[in-house]
Amino acid sequence: METDFYDNTPEPQALTITLPSTAYLREIAKWGKFLAIVGFIGIGLMVIIALFAGTAIGSLSLPEESGGSAAGMIGGGFFIFFYLLFALLYFFPVLYLYRFSGKMQEALRLQNEELLVTSFANLKSLFKFMGVLTIVMLSFYVLAMLFVFLGVGIGSMM
Repeated sequence: METDFYDNTPEPQALTITLPSTAYLREIAKWGKFLAIVGFIGIGLMVIIALFAGTAIGSLSLPEESGGSAAGMIGGGFFIFFYLLFALLYFFPVLYLYRFSGKMQEALRLQNEELLVTSFANLKSLFKFMGVLTIVMLSFYVLAMLFVFLGVGIGSMM
């Protein structure tokens, strides 16, 4: 009985990109490339700020003889580390967006199916990276809340 049901289903049809879809994809690619270029500029600024501001924070703390402390040097190192880490984390989604946009523009211009597939593969990578990063960040938030509640609970017992 069930085999009759599956035998009567039509074969799946290949998707086609219509003219309105092409126009939407072309506009998406333009905006994506713009956002990616702005993202690369932002990453460059983050790296510059990390190096100059981190060095400035570290140089504010002179050795103990001069009245400074080593804490400023450590703080400057942490500042540099975290800014460079955020720049690195921001780099991959921006790169995937740039690749998606560039390949999409080229695929639409040349009517090339392989470039279209490559473009969508980069879009998939962008969403996958952002999804994993979101899960990691939510996990850190849950752990932080857990430690706060544990700290409050332990503090109230004392």
